[in-house]
Amino acid sequence: MKHLLVYLVLSTSLLFNAQNKRPDNWFNLDPSADSINGVGSDKAYKELLKNKKSTTVIVGVIDSGVDYMHEDLKSVMWVNAGEIAGNGIDDDKNGYTDDIHGWNFIGGKDGKNVNEDNLELTRLIRKLQTNYAGKKEGDFKTKEEKTELKFYSAIRMEFDSVKKQNEENYLQYKTIYETLFGFNDKVKEQLKISAVGIKDIEAFQTGGQQEVKLKALTTDILINSGTASLDTLLMEVKEGYDHFKSTVEHHLNLDFDPRYIVGDDYNNSYEKYYGNNDCDGPDSFHGTHVAGIIAAKRDNGIGMNGVAADVKIMAIRCVPAGDERDKDVANGIRYAVDNGAQILNMSFGKKYSWDKQAVDEAVKYAESKGVLIIHAAGNDAEDIDKTSSFPSKRYANNKEASNFMVIGALSWEKSEKTVASFSNYGKKTIDLFAPGVAIYSTAPKNKYKDASGTSMASPVACGVAAVLKSYYPSLTPQQIKKILIKSSLKSNKGKKVLKPGTEELVNFEKLGKNGGIINLYEAVKMAEKYTKAKT
Repeated sequence: MKHLLVYLVLSTSLLFNAQNKRPDNWFNLDPSADSINGVGSDKAYKELLKNKKSTTVIVGVIDSGVDYMHEDLKSVMWVNAGEIAGNGIDDDKNGYTDDIHGWNFIGGKDGKNVNEDNLELTRLIRKLQTNYAGKKEGDFKTKEEKTELKFYSAIRMEFDSVKKQNEENYLQYKTIYETLFGFNDKVKEQLKISAVGIKDIEAFQTGGQQEVKLKALTTDILINSGTASLDTLLMEVKEGYDHFKSTVEHHLNLDFDPRYIVGDDYNNSYEKYYGNNDCDGPDSFHGTHVAGIIAAKRDNGIGMNGVAADVKIMAIRCVPAGDERDKDVANGIRYAVDNGAQILNMSFGKKYSWDKQAVDEAVKYAESKGVLIIHAAGNDAEDIDKTSSFPSKRYANNKEASNFMVIGALSWEKSEKTVASFSNYGKKTIDLFAPGVAIYSTAPKNKYKDASGTSMASPVACGVAAVLKSYYPSLTPQQIKKILIKSSLKSNKGKKVLKPGTEELVNFEKLGKNGGIINLYEAVKMAEKYTKAKT
């Protein structure tokens, strides 16, 4: 518990210091003028795009759902012109009834929705344990069975280890939360106050040695973190508590399987036309945040500015709390492509795949239809050249999808901390890096919040790509990808940065195949030259 409390102090301190050191819109700022790792979107609009005409680009956000009524998003949501809202009829005959703003592939026809789901690791264990639990190689005759037994044995060891660690973390956070919650209530009751700050804790009259320790501990945490009140600190602890609780009770629970809610034939990866039209869903924070980064209405005097100005967001819900399912991802890609999306943002990923072929075929379909896919690299601080990560831009034959980009995350700092400490990396896999730390964007119910992750870096890159497509509509996915890579800033070339998850300093270009930071200003200049040269 001591280790966890030290981590809590450090992480909370980092969070609040981060908020005090950078502007909310840092990802839109110019890296040269503002000395920050932004993508220069504000500068591009002001200087290069001011008098140019744009065409509307449809961006599919395949995610947890989008709050399409958010004050900063409702005017930029895609509206299916072929549907009449609420009439219960598939007016445009695309197989999806009343799909006004998109579709939900993890909902049932009765309107119920999947919120929590397993990790893919858990689903694979549940699938394989019937045939392989407790068995040895000698129990099987075929090479295929022996190979599958070996795979099962390996992932079973991983599952048991991961489950044990999460159960321990859950108990620790539960104890910490309940202890701090009780202390907070005691201080409020004794001093007759509604919120507890540092001075209130100092004024609290302790009734025993345990309270003396808690008083010193909470004072230290509040001072180090810059947190205004114990209630705010409790909210931070509660997030960790809820995370581990959900992981233990749902993500790693072999007895939990919510797929019955959807009511599809899960063994048929190529089944379509299931789900419902609730593309917001029960918890759309992640997708709403992503959508805002891409396209929150610019310069409307409220909230924040997305990267792209002339975009319509199509919401495709297929990512629960837990791992997304390959069948839903494949259908989400196909739905978006068939309904006019030109760029897809996919801020999700997992270590194992149930049916990679189904997803690969959907990516190939998008490739054949001229649709660009932007994918988040993942947040495990791992070299994904060496570890598995799905969905992947590499097909089974090891050939890369030409329409697929993988994005790592940056901090705003131009220092050895440039690359986000959590970001996955890979000299062969990561195409570019983009802002992904403390990104301020839209949250459900007209709120706004900071969030960090390659999940945030991907939509920054997606927004940049959407701007290019909007002003230079003839550009293909392959051309946009080429322009983004060639125009990316190489100012960090040769500079030492911390390799994510370590204290090791490496050259920035060793963490990605192109050694570049995405930049809209430079990309627009290159797109202008490129299209003129082609005419």
